[in-house]
Amino acid sequence: MVWLGACSKGVSPLVILGTESMNHERYIKNVLPVALKYGNEMFGNDWIFQQDNATPYTHILTQQWCQEHFPMFIDKDHWVPNSPDLNPLDYCIWDELVGHIN
Repeated sequence: MVWLGACSKGVSPLVILGTESMNHERYIKNVLPVALKYGNEMFGNDWIFQQDNATPYTHILTQQWCQEHFPMFIDKDHWVPNSPDLNPLDYCIWDELVGHIN
């Protein structure tokens, strides 16, 4: 399992999580600090963090962490999880990445 953030200025460092299932605790501990650091380095305090509706992301503790730490955050009640317009990575780039990895 890996995590990667992408934005208009590039991609974040790759977070390699091994083969264990993702849960909210691992996500908060291993992924969100990387996303926060990368976003702040690229944009200062002028950026919005968004995620989809995966279970670790919608957990109440994850939502609280994001509200407390990110400059702006689209919470689970305002995110459209299946929109190709809002999340093009799910529809094109990940397929390319998987092809190269395989």
